[in-house]
Amino acid sequence: MKFNKKTIEDIQVKGKKVLVRCDFNVPLSEGAITDVNRLVGAMPTINYLIKNGAKVILCSHLGKPNGEPRPELSLAPVAKKLSEMLGSEVVFAADSNVVSDNVKSEVAKMKDGDVLLLENTRYRKEETKNSENFSKELASLADIFVNDAFGTAHRAHCSTVGVTQFIETSVCGYLIQKELKFLGEAVDQPVRPFVAILGGAKVSDKIDVIANLLEKVDTLIIGGGMAFTFLKAGGYSIGSSLVEEDKVEYAKDMMQRAEAKGVKFLLPVDHIVADRFSAEAKPVVTDNQNIPDGYMGLDIGPKTCEIYKGAISIAKTIIWNGPMGVFEFANFAKGTIAVAEGMSKVDGTTVIGGGDSAAAVNQLGFGDKMTHISTGGGASLEFLEGKLLPGIEALTNK
Repeated sequence: MKFNKKTIEDIQVKGKKVLVRCDFNVPLSEGAITDVNRLVGAMPTINYLIKNGAKVILCSHLGKPNGEPRPELSLAPVAKKLSEMLGSEVVFAADSNVVSDNVKSEVAKMKDGDVLLLENTRYRKEETKNSENFSKELASLADIFVNDAFGTAHRAHCSTVGVTQFIETSVCGYLIQKELKFLGEAVDQPVRPFVAILGGAKVSDKIDVIANLLEKVDTLIIGGGMAFTFLKAGGYSIGSSLVEEDKVEYAKDMMQRAEAKGVKFLLPVDHIVADRFSAEAKPVVTDNQNIPDGYMGLDIGPKTCEIYKGAISIAKTIIWNGPMGVFEFANFAKGTIAVAEGMSKVDGTTVIGGGDSAAAVNQLGFGDKMTHISTGGGASLEFLEGKLLPGIEALTNK
């Protein structure tokens, strides 16, 4: 997947009004931002535009207001935090219509290097429908559009795709550039051995990812709830573990395909199980793949951890998406910790594909040891499936 989209460095921005789609979908608690990672991710692009004399108009969604102005989902706290981080005021255009005559007059007053933030784009019901009227309104504010929100690049919304039809120049920012470089190169030009680690609850969420990666990897490691569907397909007993009965045949087919291609397909050889799904449940280690009746698998076992760490240690390119167990419960986080620790020691490219695995790696303190942590859960999954992302397709080619 050759990356051939124009970036902010390919165009002149001085004196231009630049609309930047960021991903400021941050977690809030009583009006305070509890995790600023997404704001930090946007900084390189914002700083570049300020330094190069653009009039910077930022926009983003936050949560799911479903087309209604909900005060608790206002971007006001984001404007405040961005002002602190940039050391200069980010003007907040507090208008529930997002674009209005008031907002346009605020934009008209901007000087080169000024920054303004629009209200939550999803206050408008047209946003998620990619309606032409709202796309035109957004486009009317600017001369140039920059998409730097990888987390929503798989959605065809007004602020990601529609707006590009009414602005002549649409380019990507540093964050999208970085995502495409690391995710794209890891999948398309991997240094071998290339290992993919897939976890999380469901096979159905990762069907196309497994099929796509089987064509490319040397080793595929499976953990998390989805492992039990594969183990059932292999004839093992899985107790009361999570299983997708309608995906058992698919799982068989994937394992046969891996064998035919000479891809190592690693499944757990032991488990940490409990008699109920609870943080307080007593963890029990199984002797082998089989899980006794009345017990459910909640993490990979110690032997499995060693096997997986062994496969990880010799890899030169690793992509990981999805935890190995219920890592939110301390008793069932060992497998996820083992994988994160193993990856942190690898002398190669390590890419975390967003979502729960990104949260796990950051919480466990291994974030700074990874080559790249994707900012988009759904977007990185679709990218790993080999799909084209509409928010990136819509940008101007070089």
